[in-house]
Amino acid sequence: MTDSISELVDRIRSMEEELEQKLERRRREFRYHIERGRVIFEREVRQRHQMLKRKLLSYVAGARPLVIVTAPVIYSVIIPFVLLDIFVTLYQAICFPVYRIEKVRRADFITFDRRHLSYLNGLEKLNCMYCSYGNGLLAYSAEVAGRTEKYWCPIKHARRMAGVHRYYPEFLEYGDAEGYHKHQRSYDSASTKP
Repeated sequence: MTDSISELVDRIRSMEEELEQKLERRRREFRYHIERGRVIFEREVRQRHQMLKRKLLSYVAGARPLVIVTAPVIYSVIIPFVLLDIFVTLYQAICFPVYRIEKVRRADFITFDRRHLSYLNGLEKLNCMYCSYGNGLLAYSAEVAGRTEKYWCPIKHARRMAGVHRYYPEFLEYGDAEGYHKHQRSYDSASTKP
């Protein structure tokens, strides 16, 4: 990776840290903190949330008919999600130790904290759990795939891609045959060490 690209990647990471600090200040505005893994809102905030919760019956009755009809289609995706979860978890458990790739912590990507929001009714909480699982699982899977690609084939594509993983900027340039073979030799020598 060239110095200018490396500097740009460092600036992006710095901006991500700055963004996280601003988001943390925003969280404090909504008056909650996390204690032993639980989200704790101030009492008056919890009371206000309870007042804003929509009753389940009015929530369902207010839904458009096509939303209700398509709900089974949305929820049917749970089957491939669960299969993906099992296969990705088994894949990294079996293969990552062999390749000496650091394992991805699944819990860093899949979280179910929206259930603590008292302004959501039961169905809204279920929907939020489903979205948390699906999007978290896809992010977890992308991280496992990104680490795998970094190990096996760290070469950029000739065409620009949307949504690349965080390792992609460090990849070798498309067409850099010497760089690729040098990279492979460094992995080969590292993999022969006990």
